[in-house]
Amino acid sequence: MKSRSTAISASLIFILTTILLTGCSETEPGPQAENTAKVSPQASIPADEPVARVASKVGPSVVQVNVRAVRETPLGIQRGEGLGSGVIYRSDGYIVTNNHVIEGATGVNVAFADGTIEEASIVGTDPNTEIAVIKVNRNDLPAATFDDGDAPVVGQLAVAIGSPSGFESTVTSGVVSGVGREFPPELTSGGQAEQNALTDLIQTDAAISLGNSGGALADRDGEIIGINVAYLPPAETGAVNLGFAVPSDTAVSVADQLIEEGEVTTPYLGVRTTDLSPEDAGRFDLPIDSGALVVQVVPGSPAREAGVRKGDIITALDNARIVGYGDLLGALRDHEPGDRVILTLFRNTQEKKLAVTLGETSQ
Repeated sequence: MKSRSTAISASLIFILTTILLTGCSETEPGPQAENTAKVSPQASIPADEPVARVASKVGPSVVQVNVRAVRETPLGIQRGEGLGSGVIYRSDGYIVTNNHVIEGATGVNVAFADGTIEEASIVGTDPNTEIAVIKVNRNDLPAATFDDGDAPVVGQLAVAIGSPSGFESTVTSGVVSGVGREFPPELTSGGQAEQNALTDLIQTDAAISLGNSGGALADRDGEIIGINVAYLPPAETGAVNLGFAVPSDTAVSVADQLIEEGEVTTPYLGVRTTDLSPEDAGRFDLPIDSGALVVQVVPGSPAREAGVRKGDIITALDNARIVGYGDLLGALRDHEPGDRVILTLFRNTQEKKLAVTLGETSQ
């Protein structure tokens, strides 16, 4: 969901940061819902047009989120308008979007695919996953189906639907280019929460642009596999179509907690880590060349109680392989506070296994 050469866009036109989170337009909100063409029924679309069938099924569940906001910037307090996208999560008015789309919002409205517009309230946000939930006072909405099962397969069809630059219900397609992706800390500028959010992501070459944030990434069955969150612009990277989405299982877990509890509780290990580089591994003649290098253990934390030390290199959490910082965050998201897990780590070239009972943090 930070660079000195790439840019991150938040949901307002006056916010300048560094990786491109896809939540804002550089102009006033673009074409409105009433100008959107009606979606053809899926039954009338040939079976050999899978993207069109997905668009027909998912399109009515994707909305445009228009925001009025006030934020503190390096230039002082700024007011502005921006837009992003959202996906109808429940038929009784709950909509999933990105945290950065509605951050600092003083007013939010939602433009639906049927041409109507409704005011929305903010239910809750989680900067650590870039997921937020808003709600409109409306029932019988066409809720999307979220895939809460297996991770997507690299190479499978991926269809992105959202409102890039205000062009509502825009459809692009490609494939899942990678899973478990993360942005290195040096490519982000929003602090620890943003670093945490931009890990364990789905990468896709389906074109994602400004305004797509919070929109749908769907598979060929029309199930949501991710919530679009960021892209890297070709002008800055030299590469095209590098888009990223928060996996649907993360979005579902966070959305349910925000709706039911108003906050998100996440498992807490109590370490600060960095990626072990192959160069460092070679310099110290280590028997491994990757892992999460522990640079701090929080006093009184579950990790400290279990015997984790500064300088340990974590290589697995239960059966999940840990190649770096992002893998550790992703593995922790698959657990709940109170779970007992086994950490595999290297200390002084020796492998150790430590049992840890995860604690709890709330956002």
